[in-house]
Amino acid sequence: MNSKKVNVADVLINNGIVILILLMVLVVGVTKENFFSPSNFSNISINVACRFIIAIGVSGCLITKGTDLSAGRSVGLAACLAGTLLQRADYSGRFELTKNFPELNVWLILLICVAVCCIFGMINGIVVAYLSVPAFIGTLGMQMIIYGINLVYTKSVPLGGYRTDYTVIANGKLFGVFPYLFLIAIIIGAIMWFIYNYTRHGKFMYAIGGNEAAAEVAGVNVKKTKIIIYVSAAALYAIAGFLLGAKSGGAGVNTGNGYELEAIAACTIGGVSVNGGIGRVSGVVIGVLVFELLKTCLQFLGIDPNYQYIAQGIVIVVAIALDIRKYIAKK
Repeated sequence: MNSKKVNVADVLINNGIVILILLMVLVVGVTKENFFSPSNFSNISINVACRFIIAIGVSGCLITKGTDLSAGRSVGLAACLAGTLLQRADYSGRFELTKNFPELNVWLILLICVAVCCIFGMINGIVVAYLSVPAFIGTLGMQMIIYGINLVYTKSVPLGGYRTDYTVIANGKLFGVFPYLFLIAIIIGAIMWFIYNYTRHGKFMYAIGGNEAAAEVAGVNVKKTKIIIYVSAAALYAIAGFLLGAKSGGAGVNTGNGYELEAIAACTIGGVSVNGGIGRVSGVVIGVLVFELLKTCLQFLGIDPNYQYIAQGIVIVVAIALDIRKYIAKK
């Protein structure tokens, strides 16, 4: 029986980011107090939750050799839409347009946010699938459109004064131990794992990413599948934006700005290939966690926030470069 030889150098290079950040975690954990503490782990899990939901939405686009640069702005739109509709009646700075609206159920507001974002997701899918516009360009245009709509709607007014039944969704804990936000992310992750691995839609998605022409010949409705992917991604962005607003207790037009790049980087670190056809939900979890650990380590080390952006940018570029390297090596 022939067995493939494992090239240690390739393994180390391909997983270099994960290894380096894990080493950083060990160093920071040993040298800085409270890093390995329940409160810090709780904060990390809460921060990972929203970003994971965004990343799992982006992952479907990447698996089909697409992308979604409108993710961050969709998150911001959902956060602002939820914020304008879930302010307290006695809040002095209540949003003018919704001041006289009746108090609506918080879950109904979530459905409204999902429905609005899904409209933009459907447009993204149609532009990519039927007009054959490259996903990078189509979703970049949608990013600007959504941002503009959010500016017009909110008039750039910061939002706050949220109802308790809204903020408790993100800040409450089950049995006083497990953050609701973390549990919601686990449920969504489990649902998406099932869809990716045990449904026709999941099989079609990987087939399109592997070879779109062959998938179409095999009977896969490529256009329909792509639209479903972008619509479902938009629904996840809406949920993430809704939860992010509840977590922070406020929102503004720049909420979610740049989150799509973090999501793409996290997916790539976790093994989701930008060249399509490869990616797992478990990998997305690892990628998001690694990226969040990087930011947490930099904060504990007292690195200037401006330099933190530089470090994150380097990680994004290296992650994409390593993914392309693996793709070229397989050819």
